[in-house]
Amino acid sequence: MTPAAPRVHEVEHHTADRATTRPVVSGTQGVVVAGHPLVAMAGMRMLLAGGNAFDAAVAAGFAAAVVEPTASYTLCGECVALVHDARTRRTQAVSGQGVAPALATLELFRQRTLDRIPTGPGPQAHLSFTVPGAVDAYLTMLEALGTRRVADVLAPAVQYAERGFPMYEYMHRMLAIPETREQFAVYPPGGAAVFYPGGRVPEVGELFVQSALAGTLKRLVEADARASDRASGIAAARERFYRGDVAAAIGAFSERLGGLLRAGDLGGYRARLEPPLRLTFAGREILAQGAWTQGPVLLQALAVLAVFDLRALGHNSPRYIHVVTEALKLAFADRERYYGDGADVAALLAPDYARERAALIRMDRAQPEAPAPGDRRGGPRERGATEVAADGTTHIAAIDRDGSMVCVTPSGGVFRKSAFMPELGCTLSTRSEMFVLEEGHPNALAPGKRPRTTLVSYLICEDGVPTTTIGCPGGDDQAQADLQLVLNVLVFGMNPQEAVEAPRFSTQTLINSFWPRAYKPNQLNVEPAIPEATRAALRSLGHSVTEIGACGIGAIVTHRNPHTAVLQAGADPRRPTYALAW
Repeated sequence: MTPAAPRVHEVEHHTADRATTRPVVSGTQGVVVAGHPLVAMAGMRMLLAGGNAFDAAVAAGFAAAVVEPTASYTLCGECVALVHDARTRRTQAVSGQGVAPALATLELFRQRTLDRIPTGPGPQAHLSFTVPGAVDAYLTMLEALGTRRVADVLAPAVQYAERGFPMYEYMHRMLAIPETREQFAVYPPGGAAVFYPGGRVPEVGELFVQSALAGTLKRLVEADARASDRASGIAAARERFYRGDVAAAIGAFSERLGGLLRAGDLGGYRARLEPPLRLTFAGREILAQGAWTQGPVLLQALAVLAVFDLRALGHNSPRYIHVVTEALKLAFADRERYYGDGADVAALLAPDYARERAALIRMDRAQPEAPAPGDRRGGPRERGATEVAADGTTHIAAIDRDGSMVCVTPSGGVFRKSAFMPELGCTLSTRSEMFVLEEGHPNALAPGKRPRTTLVSYLICEDGVPTTTIGCPGGDDQAQADLQLVLNVLVFGMNPQEAVEAPRFSTQTLINSFWPRAYKPNQLNVEPAIPEATRAALRSLGHSVTEIGACGIGAIVTHRNPHTAVLQAGADPRRPTYALAW
């Protein structure tokens, strides 16, 4: 006799389908997700006050510069974003990536007998200072798409900096890393007085105040207050930061250290709004930033993976991890040869090229070294490279009741790699380290050029309308983690929280984007939740498997149901990432 099915009351507290540590956060009027609850709340305050998704993202972006300084992010850093305006049905990529200073030339570094642009740890961090781009990106979004004044979107950030916020465990742990304090000492006085009061790391729960940073933010508020209307206030804040006393302070600081950045470099900078790249996969259109980022890596990998039946392989099975990893190796090989500011990578996304590359994947054996880039564009076919940890970064996503949405990835100014400006209360970005010093290369250093940044974010469209945001910090692991988030959602039908919590992996068979641009052939990083049996099977395929704590940290997925307008969000528990909805 077939046993009777258990009654509901007997199993309701004992069964789970893809159990997650947090629930999906859902609402109808708005959702904001960020790397810390206070950052998410900064954005939510804008929605509750009648603002839109862009107001929320800008407020959260400024707040993150205060609350998440150990997430490799500074007010004088950079950001990239994708924005969809439901009112105009227009979707654009936002480049808040700063550019190389006018003095930064290939010849200068040749004269110094350097073959790579150095940064910290150590005394050469000032050589990689980059024009701050995030502030203008936020002001541009606010100007073109938002509704609030500068003072409104800055209010949460000013409050957190001036009145303080409780020190949290993740930030406490990051400050305890010796390299941070050591780098402050290289460029004295650094930020020791702020981040190590009395020579110690602030305790968890202790109120943490950043008075100098509050002062910098209030300069922008003051500029806005003197203006007669919203547009004039935004222009005044931009003028003060990029051509006024803030720019003067940044230029003087860099020059005093022997850096290449000058106040005039800030005066000529403007963020850009650009068309995104597009690729169709699994009946959905995926949008990304262009080849001035590593955004096309995910698109190239998806084009290759379209050849395989991923669902049949099984989520995170050995063969699935193997195929995804091999596809990423091929994409990263092309990234190293062909990506850069102004590069056209349309040919690398063509279906016939993807099929050619997919044919190089062996199901029985891992590629032990970086494969040669494709010859689609007639360039030289060179085999890749020659150990650094992926840096942090953070991510923010917001959707409002009308369906406008934004996903933004800010970063730059890692404490252990930069120099701290006591007057302004923050570090400078060192993103110029990502340029190559090779004449004729698409990512070759040039004044006024954007370095090929690791920062990325993605949108998924249904019937031409964006419905899903994807983003995950993690240096070279960003595009890899984002790829897995996209596959989790589109191939395996996971909800946003399931997608961000699923175990991840990342190949290191690539030339690292960060100085000293290390190379770890055949290394496959896996998170602790990948079972030993799976690791053993991967080793038998030739992968050198290494366990690390996280392959991308702080992932965020948000979704808007195009039929019901219900909003959902998932926030990564690997970090204090948090989602709010109403």
